[in-house]
Amino acid sequence: MARPYTLKRRAEQQLETRQRIVEAAVELHGTIGPARTSMSMVAERAGVQRNTLYAHFPDERSLFLACSGSSLERDPLPDAEAWRDIEDADKRLRAGLTSIYAWYARNAELAGCVLRDAEVHPLTREIAGLRFGPYLAGYEAVLGAKLGPVQRAMLRLAIAYPTWRSLVGESGLAPADAVRAMANAVLTAKRR
Repeated sequence: MARPYTLKRRAEQQLETRQRIVEAAVELHGTIGPARTSMSMVAERAGVQRNTLYAHFPDERSLFLACSGSSLERDPLPDAEAWRDIEDADKRLRAGLTSIYAWYARNAELAGCVLRDAEVHPLTREIAGLRFGPYLAGYEAVLGAKLGPVQRAMLRLAIAYPTWRSLVGESGLAPADAVRAMANAVLTAKRR
């Protein structure tokens, strides 16, 4: 009868090891960035041998998928559907930007490193597109309803992480002031 217990304990240990590896990757991705993170660095940070890491994650892509999935499970990106029923365009836009900017604030280090590396690192670009792309498309669809092309271009600027970083992180604007400024910029742009 001891055998089922042994198998169960082994499975638990494997899950714990896998989670340690994922957390090590998330930590490294949020400090030095995914492009500069090697599998050896992840194994060392997780306290496992490289063969153990590769037993759980045969390649970088599988590890990137696991750590991005874990991060977004812990703190999901805002869902645009929550704003769809807000009739007033200004209120809808402010509600959306407030939620998006709050997520950026909570995830500034990790998002900053990942999005920076996505500019130059193909695998990071692929995974960032997979994880962020559908949300950004949803933001554009819901927040951009009934906006003209110039306003939609301003909206893309408003929802971008670098815009939040510039306004709040670098310029020191309060989040509410950044939301107000970008909502005004979007809505006062020519509709053309």
